[in-house]
Amino acid sequence: MKKVAVLLADGFEEVEALTPVDFLRRAGIEVITAGIGGREIKGGHDIKVIADVEIDRLKTDELDGVIIPGGNPGAKNVGASKEALKLVRDIEKEGKLIAAICAAPALVLAPAGVLSGKKATCYPGYEGEFKDTSFSDDRVVVDGNLITSRGPGTAAEFSIEIIRYLVGDEKADEVHKRTLQK
Repeated sequence: MKKVAVLLADGFEEVEALTPVDFLRRAGIEVITAGIGGREIKGGHDIKVIADVEIDRLKTDELDGVIIPGGNPGAKNVGASKEALKLVRDIEKEGKLIAAICAAPALVLAPAGVLSGKKATCYPGYEGEFKDTSFSDDRVVVDGNLITSRGPGTAAEFSIEIIRYLVGDEKADEVHKRTLQK
């Protein structure tokens, strides 16, 4: 069974975090929510979530990837975490999935140095943080082991592409159909 972690920090965008958790679990993928700064994390719209573990409990050798929701200050808080940046770099070194949405590609992945030479997208206005990255205004961008997306309105498409990457077209198409996506 594939296993991924979703990183949560205060101010995270709830739709961008919980849609992947829900959709990936529907696909049979094990999803662990990891809190930065504790297990009780408050989203950007005052929804409190109890993370499964704190980030320091994650081990890259037990993960097939990491997902980082956006939100501001959520993405900024993830980007300020030395543990989160180390985890992202370690996942990248192992060639595993890195998925980020909204402000997270700009505020987490760019500072972590994992976007170099890659094609990516982000929430409009954050693309200035991309230095040696090819920006795309596509809703979801897949470049090797990197999946990025624009924002809350693209969370379902983003989640489907993560499923496609991890377990293939059949399961991605099944979740797409069962959740009544266009």
